[in-house]
Amino acid sequence: MNGREGGVLEIREDDLSGAPVRALLALHLAGMHANTPPEHVFALDLSGLQRPGITVWTAWEGPAIAGVGALRALGDDAGEVKSMRTHPDHLRRGVAAALLERIIAEARARGFTRLSLETGRGPAFEPALALYRRRGFRDGAAFADYAPSGFSQFLHLDL
Repeated sequence: MNGREGGVLEIREDDLSGAPVRALLALHLAGMHANTPPEHVFALDLSGLQRPGITVWTAWEGPAIAGVGALRALGDDAGEVKSMRTHPDHLRRGVAAALLERIIAEARARGFTRLSLETGRGPAFEPALALYRRRGFRDGAAFADYAPSGFSQFLHLDL
């Protein structure tokens, strides 16, 4: 994929062993804790993302990490989008959209019929919500082990 500034974006499955992806995941967790009440932070840490049933992809522009995203298999032909984060140096260049397309393609390839996600409320979450809604995700009920709350919101995409 071509970025707006002419760079080529490469998306690849990641084993989470590299320092750049670990640093981006640490930034992601810090951001979630800065913008979310503690009892509503459901972002997975490194060990959580290394569990069976979770596949992680990273986006790279040359040697620089541009973003990360993951797919969690939920069972019953359903999946969950997890740990979507664009590196601050690569914002508004299509990184998150490219990662989301990769996750959706993989969910379809696995035969999933639904893809869901949980996210927060407030200004920090608006860019991500706009991306998900542009891609066809719709507001819906809590799923998996999540419970409805005044902070969390749930979006779903029928595949």
